[in-house]
Amino acid sequence: MVALTEEMKAAFRTMKAFPVATASKDGWPNVVPIGFVELVDDETIWIADNFMKKTLANVQENPKVSIYVWGPETKGCFQVKGDIEIKTSGPEFEKMQFTVRSKMAKAPAKTLFVMKVREIYECSPGPKAGEKIL
Repeated sequence: MVALTEEMKAAFRTMKAFPVATASKDGWPNVVPIGFVELVDDETIWIADNFMKKTLANVQENPKVSIYVWGPETKGCFQVKGDIEIKTSGPEFEKMQFTVRSKMAKAPAKTLFVMKVREIYECSPGPKAGEKIL
């Protein structure tokens, strides 16, 4: 696994919605904005499923996700790629439900994706665009 740097974690905390990309086992891509993406530690990210259809189906077929981190406060741009474990019960799932519902009482919070960070890539324009950072 790869650990996010302090600068990356700071950028991550500035985001309001995250573009999250998945692909089916046949390679059909899907990108959605997701509001509940939580950095748990240096190498673990939680993604809450409130209204997913294609994203959930893709992850069930192909448990890999990519998250794009960019915005006015991020001082750059990077893409985080990782593997997903789907949880629908247990302590982590219950904690995610509590956190999501404390912000949006009627949210279904029906599935938790636990993402383990595997790779991080540069996505700012320029000669280093697309290069692996970590």
